[in-house]
Amino acid sequence: MVGLDICGVDVVCDSVLKPIEEQNGGVVEVNAAPGLRMHLSPSFGKGRAVGEAIVSAMFADGDDGRIPIIAVTGTNGKTTTVRLIAHLLTASGLRTGMTNTDGVYVEGRQIDSGDCSGPRSARNVLSHPDVDAAVFETARGGVLREGLAYDRCKVAVVTNIGSGDHLGLNYITTVEDLAVLKRVIVQNVADNGVAVLNAADPIVAGMASNCTGAVTFFAVESNLPIMAAHRVKGHRVVYIENNEIVAVEGKLIQRIPLSDVPITRNGSIGFQVENVMASVAAAWATNISWDAIRKGLKTFMNDSDNAPGRFNVFDYRGATLIADYGHNPDAITALVQAVESMPGKRRSVVISGAGDRRDQDIRQQTEILGNAFDQVILYQDQCQRGRADGEVVALLRSGLANAKRTTDIQEINGEFIAIDAALSTLGEGDLCLILIDQVEEALAHIAKRIAEG
Repeated sequence: MVGLDICGVDVVCDSVLKPIEEQNGGVVEVNAAPGLRMHLSPSFGKGRAVGEAIVSAMFADGDDGRIPIIAVTGTNGKTTTVRLIAHLLTASGLRTGMTNTDGVYVEGRQIDSGDCSGPRSARNVLSHPDVDAAVFETARGGVLREGLAYDRCKVAVVTNIGSGDHLGLNYITTVEDLAVLKRVIVQNVADNGVAVLNAADPIVAGMASNCTGAVTFFAVESNLPIMAAHRVKGHRVVYIENNEIVAVEGKLIQRIPLSDVPITRNGSIGFQVENVMASVAAAWATNISWDAIRKGLKTFMNDSDNAPGRFNVFDYRGATLIADYGHNPDAITALVQAVESMPGKRRSVVISGAGDRRDQDIRQQTEILGNAFDQVILYQDQCQRGRADGEVVALLRSGLANAKRTTDIQEINGEFIAIDAALSTLGEGDLCLILIDQVEEALAHIAKRIAEG
C-alpha cells in the first residue's frame, strides 16, 4: 500500500490475539527505517532474529543482492550500443536504468538530461528503487575525474578504439594512453562476469588479458585468428555469416537474420552491424533468453526519438536526409561507408568541428568527406571550445584542398542556417548527410522543415 518492501508497523491495541477492530485499536505509524535493537535485545523476553528474517524475505538463498551492471565504452558506437542493450533487457522483462550522453532513463522515462555518461549519473540509477538492471555509457572524462560508480560490473563492452578521440586532452596523448583508460571497465569485471571485446580492433582485443572473468569476442569476420582460436577453445564468439548474426559457444549456435534487425538496414550499415553484435553479446552474457533478444532486435528502431543523432534517416521532398552526431575521423569513415551503400544522385554534407580536437583530427574529417560528396557546407557552431573565431572552419576548409569529388564548398555561420542552405539545394533522389552539433535542437529543426514540405 505504501510502496515499501520492509517497514515497521506500530499498532495500539489491548491484545494481538484479537482482531484490532474488535478492541478499537489502530495503526499509528508505518516506519520506513524501523529500529531492530528492541527486537534483537528486548528489555525482557526473548530476542528475535528480525534482521535475518528481513534479509531472507528480500533475497533468495545464494542471491548476492546485486543487479546486473553493463558498462559500455569505446571511441564510437557507445550510445547506440547502450540504448540497444537497454532495449534488449527491457524486452526480457527487466526494469532497466540507462545513462548515456543524452540523459538518464529508467524504464524508458527520462529523469535527467544532458551528457550523463559519468559516475554521478550512474549512481543515480543504482540508487533508484525500481531498477532491476543498469546499462552505463562510460566516457573518459568521468573515469578521469571520479573513477567508476560501482566496484564490479557484470559485463564490460568495448566497442572500438581505432584512431581514438579527444587525444591531447588531460594528458591522454596517444591511442595507447586512451586504451589504458578505456580498459578500466574490463579490469573491473566481476569474476563471474564477461568482457565483450571487438576482435577486429587489436588494441581492444588485447584487453582480454586484463579481464578476470570470461571474454566474448565479436567481429564481422569469423576467420580472424583470435576469433578462430577463441571458438576452438569453446568460448563465446559473435560474427556475421550469410547476412546473419551468428552466436557460438561450443556446440551451441544461434542465428539471427540481419533482415530482422531494422537498425542495420538489412546489414548494409556496417557500424550498426558492429553495434548490434556487441549488444547481442552483452545481452547473452546477462542470460537473456534468445527469444527476448530476437524480439528486442526486431523492435528497436533507429529513429530520432529512440536514438537521436545516431544515423537518423528522413525523407525530404524525395531526397534522403541523414542526421548523425559523428565527430571524429573514424566515425566519418564509417558514415561514408554507410552512405555509399545508399542511393543518391547528388551528395551533400553539412559539417562543423569540435574545437577541443587536434588540428589534424579536424582536418582529416573533411579530407575523408571531400572524396565522397559533391557539396560540402561548413558551419561554425555555437561552442568553439577554446578556438578563435573562424579557426575550426579554416581547418575544415584546408582538409578539402585536395578533394577528389567536392566541387562546391560553402562557409556558413550557424548550424540551422547551414541546414536550411543544404535543404534548399536538394532535388529528388539526392542524399544529404547532416553532422549535427546541437542534437535535440537540430533534429527539431529538421522535423519542422520536413513538416513544412
